[in-house]
Amino acid sequence: MEEEIVIASSSIDGGIGCWDLQTGTENLRYKSCASPPHGLTSVGRRFLASSQLQDAKAASGAILYWSWSRPQVEVKCFPEEPIKPLVANSEGTYLVGGGLSGNIYFWEVATGRLLKKWRAHYRAVTCLVFTDDDSLLVSGSEDGSVRVWPLLMIFDDHQMEQASQLYEHSFQEHTLRVTDIVTGYGGGNAIIISASEDRTCKVWSLSKGILLRNIVFPSIIDSITLDPGEHVFYAGGRDGKIHIGALSADSSSIKSHWLHIIGSLSSHSKTVTCLAYSTNGNVLLSGSEDGMIRVWDPKTHNMVRVFRHAKGPVSNIHVLKRPAYLNPRMLSNVQVSSRRHGLSLPPPLSKYINTMDEKVVGAVVNLQATCNNPLDASCTSSQVISCQIKELQQQGSAAAAEMEVEKLKLDSTQAMQMLQRWKKMYDNLHEFCVDELLEGDHVKSAN
Repeated sequence: MEEEIVIASSSIDGGIGCWDLQTGTENLRYKSCASPPHGLTSVGRRFLASSQLQDAKAASGAILYWSWSRPQVEVKCFPEEPIKPLVANSEGTYLVGGGLSGNIYFWEVATGRLLKKWRAHYRAVTCLVFTDDDSLLVSGSEDGSVRVWPLLMIFDDHQMEQASQLYEHSFQEHTLRVTDIVTGYGGGNAIIISASEDRTCKVWSLSKGILLRNIVFPSIIDSITLDPGEHVFYAGGRDGKIHIGALSADSSSIKSHWLHIIGSLSSHSKTVTCLAYSTNGNVLLSGSEDGMIRVWDPKTHNMVRVFRHAKGPVSNIHVLKRPAYLNPRMLSNVQVSSRRHGLSLPPPLSKYINTMDEKVVGAVVNLQATCNNPLDASCTSSQVISCQIKELQQQGSAAAAEMEVEKLKLDSTQAMQMLQRWKKMYDNLHEFCVDELLEGDHVKSAN
């Protein structure tokens, strides 16, 4: 079993704490971090990134980078507007930030380029999360809406021009600010759960785009996390309790939303601000405004360990597999190497989109229009792009690299289409098995 670490930040300048989950030993404390809720992320387990927003009414903000081996901030970025939620995809190739204006910003990590910016919500973006296959981005907002963004649509200029809206789903059932969102397993077939200041958690189907369940809680819910088996979810309330919501409870009753709350954990003296779940250790972690991080055994509901943050409320918790850079045997070597060879972190994020980048990427995308047969467009485009890449490489053009990236995107599209076909076959098989089991139960009950 791989060792895991816990990282946690505060909304005031208390730095980022980093502990060994199994032993409770603190590894390093990364300085100068005041991160808003959902503003801390690990970028491909290579380094830490956090948005900074000390004043909610500030006209500017920052995004900071820390390497695992050094406590000081190493890279400072200054985006166009203050960023609250910040998330990276699983490979750490992209960073996505949500602005106070309702805009979403999409950066390429390796170069720092701002690839896309679009108006996602009418008010500030409060939370962002990728599905487990990184194909969809889900956002929540102060306007109460939850929206699902397919990345293939976002990066296809032709589809963007043709479509009436960029999002795949827009869920409007919350009446107040969305506070947290989690996704299950299964990519586009997963469930998502959203929490709001309207005291509800809502369960949605991504494949059908419908509301599956509405659960009303006795307190405002600020944080949620899923049990890995997706039988229950945990909801951190402003009453200091961690409520347990059932995803498989009977919903036939008129007051079924109360039946879904099957228990609670209680030890925090103040609001439960963030939650995380360790799959390896099978433990639940909770952070609170009281500055404490508690580790729970979800089976016995007993508290097994406590971490104390330096000061202030805990705004973010993540459980990660231990990066190689935090191995004590390697730490001194990494620090010597970084001093000898300079910073290994990527450059700062761009403030604005480079218009020349847009023209090059647009030209690459427009190559798809040379295909005569729409059904073979992806294959033909790949072949056309390959020829164009060779020509541009011979000319020494910088666009060759851009087109190489576009070719990889086309190959990825074909792979995603194949994956969707396999998923559909799996869903059909699953539905068949369920029908057979139900029919067998009816026969037994009849006998």
